[in-house]
Amino acid sequence: MRRYRRGWRGRLARKQRVGDAFLRLSQDDQREVLEIVREKTQRPTLLLEKDVWVVWTLGALFDSVLGADLTFKGGTSLSKAYQVIDRFSEDIDLTCDIRKLIPDLIGSEGFLPSNRSQAGKWTRAVRERLPEWIATNVRPVLEAALARDQLQVQLEVGGEENDKLLLHYPALKPSSGYVQTVVTLEFGGRATGEPHQALPVACDMEGHVEDVSFPTARPVVMSVARTFWEKATAAHVYCAQGRLRGERYARHWHDLAAIVRSRYGDEVITDRAVAAAVADHKAYFFLEKDADGHVIDYKSTVTGSLRIVPEGAARDALQEDYAAMIGDGMLLGESLAFDQLMQVCSDIQERVNQAARP
Repeated sequence: MRRYRRGWRGRLARKQRVGDAFLRLSQDDQREVLEIVREKTQRPTLLLEKDVWVVWTLGALFDSVLGADLTFKGGTSLSKAYQVIDRFSEDIDLTCDIRKLIPDLIGSEGFLPSNRSQAGKWTRAVRERLPEWIATNVRPVLEAALARDQLQVQLEVGGEENDKLLLHYPALKPSSGYVQTVVTLEFGGRATGEPHQALPVACDMEGHVEDVSFPTARPVVMSVARTFWEKATAAHVYCAQGRLRGERYARHWHDLAAIVRSRYGDEVITDRAVAAAVADHKAYFFLEKDADGHVIDYKSTVTGSLRIVPEGAARDALQEDYAAMIGDGMLLGESLAFDQLMQVCSDIQERVNQAARP
């Protein structure tokens, strides 16, 4: 193991806030810490460094007054909060509680609209208000946290609808391929994020270097069951339409397989309440049509007709996308061959449909 240059321990001991001590080290000392952990874990230093900023950002948000209105979700939550997948995701997906964004429209009617027309009205209102909410609430919170910790970071609004906030951190190395030196916060506002729970999140480097501590967070995290059904219905839509929506879409199949093989597997498959809630929500807010132009019936999808194994050209396109994910190094542990992954998903499909039928 490498040794730090003389004096680094003394400098660290004088720091008042040890929780973020890594970010207060000199760049040279940070490089040495990263190299030590890289040798121990075989994880690239670019990923280890970015992970620190992901956790710092989560901590800054959920330690603030905004924490009660946000839910952390998606692949990064599966990795960081539940430890059920071993792949890197550069995005932080967040849901702002729809009841906070448009309380004047929802009233006492609950968090689902009564018809498609009302759903359209709610959607338009969310799209109009969400960018302003990000600018007037999220950005000031992050700017205050950055100033408090004396961190030099550039914040930038992104996304076609200004629904993203990009945190450009001072990386020790330039971007390399798929690893961009920016933490992307992507916000949605058409759901409550429930069911969810507060869970601890730590950096991947935590515990690997004596006397060095790293940022921590305790975000409110969407349940594994909800994440599973969100991904399962997205995979079903792909099979019905046969077209990819951007690169690395194969992550959904990888994540579905990982969830079912984890300790949460039986629970998510049999959670009919969450399955029904996802179907109801998507029926109002995410209307989709299959390749023949027919509206996809989400209720039927979660009650015995789920299809997550594509065929023909759709399968070939997904295989290419999966190969690109592996080639880019997104899957950090051992990954299944594509045909193996499809077999696992076929088994999942059968189990889910059998569990849903009387």
